[in-house]
Amino acid sequence: MLNVGQIEEGFVLDHIKAGQSLSIYHHLQLDKRDCTVAMIMNARSGKMGKKDILKVECNIEELNLDVLAVIDRNITVNVIKDGVIVDKKELTLPKEIQRVFKCKNPRCITSIEQELPHIFFLSDEEKGIYRCRYCEEKFDMRSLERVKIL
Repeated sequence: MLNVGQIEEGFVLDHIKAGQSLSIYHHLQLDKRDCTVAMIMNARSGKMGKKDILKVECNIEELNLDVLAVIDRNITVNVIKDGVIVDKKELTLPKEIQRVFKCKNPRCITSIEQELPHIFFLSDEEKGIYRCRYCEEKFDMRSLERVKIL
């Protein structure tokens, strides 16, 4: 039995699809932060069969929940203070998201004006479809793995 110690202050991301924790690690830019991270991959789960778990010891305010919701709304975010869970965050798709993914339209102004932020607005919450604020190019969240994440 694998035993990973408790954290004093930070968060635990649970119910991550098996094999996705490394991708989430990079999307949350945890490699660029000064925090302790424990990554558990392919853990047994009665609910999911297999799952990944990330334990991160740092301030919860450093976590971009918008990015996390775009990656997978089913992830459970447990906020830890003094070694106990004090809050569970529910993930919802943001109405607008900036600098998370890149517009793939070569004619979009963002491909010419490099300093413009890539901004997408939620056009269909049920299907998880975003559109570029500038050219309205469609971004379907089901294609997240094939799209460049900033």
